[in-house]
Amino acid sequence: MKHEGQGIQHWEISEPQHGKRLDQVLTDVSGLTRVRIQSLISDGHVWKDGAQSVKLKRSTRVILGEVYQMCVPEPKALTLTPENIALDILFEDEYLIVVNKPAGMVVHPSHGHDTGTLVHALLYHCDSLPGINGVERPGIVHRLDKDTSGSLVVAKTEAAHQGLSALFASHDLQREYVAWCRGFPHWIEKRIELPIGRHPHHRQKMAVSPKGKIAITDAKLEKRYDDNFCRIRLRLHTGRTHQIRVHLSHENVPVLADALYGRKFNPSKHIPEPAFGILTQLSRQALHAQVLGFKHPITHEDIHCVAPFPEELKALDEALVVLG
Repeated sequence: MKHEGQGIQHWEISEPQHGKRLDQVLTDVSGLTRVRIQSLISDGHVWKDGAQSVKLKRSTRVILGEVYQMCVPEPKALTLTPENIALDILFEDEYLIVVNKPAGMVVHPSHGHDTGTLVHALLYHCDSLPGINGVERPGIVHRLDKDTSGSLVVAKTEAAHQGLSALFASHDLQREYVAWCRGFPHWIEKRIELPIGRHPHHRQKMAVSPKGKIAITDAKLEKRYDDNFCRIRLRLHTGRTHQIRVHLSHENVPVLADALYGRKFNPSKHIPEPAFGILTQLSRQALHAQVLGFKHPITHEDIHCVAPFPEELKALDEALVVLG
């Protein structure tokens, strides 16, 4: 049962909710995303039976009859400086925007990346972007690695952010990537269903691990150029950090120019030009988020965005085709 008063929301745990996780119950009854609820719990904005000094865990199991309170603070004002950076816009309306992110651009500010991010560009383009999901990540629902290009959607309103977050949480989207890889797989199509967790020795890396979270990638061999290179189309059913790169490396077809998950690679001097030159000069991982499809969370329109290949990947593909 929910009560309103002085900006604080109150819920009494009912019988169907008994024994469930606190973050799950509050997500179901509040209309906020689970990530947002977990953040509010961690920041002390949720408490039980008036005991605001007792910090709760998001994994707390709730009990019938308990009363929980939650105060949702107003979004903080954005303090970032907008930057006039050109954007390749695939779709935009008053609620959200889909852009074709270039390789080399970081999505949101972080340590060492204080300027030149996608967020800085969006703040300039959108005039105002509400401070949802924190002042450093306004409107950000998902990310692409710095050196991965392609389709990325950003919310422009709180309602759109909640709706998009729900779609990503339920994996109710079409997300297709194209990867140019070393070697070739011994399959045409495969569902790669391997858990991914933090690498035990390298904190910057992820790895296939029995202690990790389930990760599912559908992979299809699109082109085998020769014995050394191939192109693979991938569809994500989960969204783990570096999921595609980890799964393909585990399958012994690492993404070309992937410095983190690919073995050291020195192309054979017997590879003819222009392929040899392009391979040696490739400065970004050959991975592109080509397709992003989803039902618009506000208008319920079917959105289908296709991000064109950047010039360096088109040149790579054309050069490798000659090898085959």
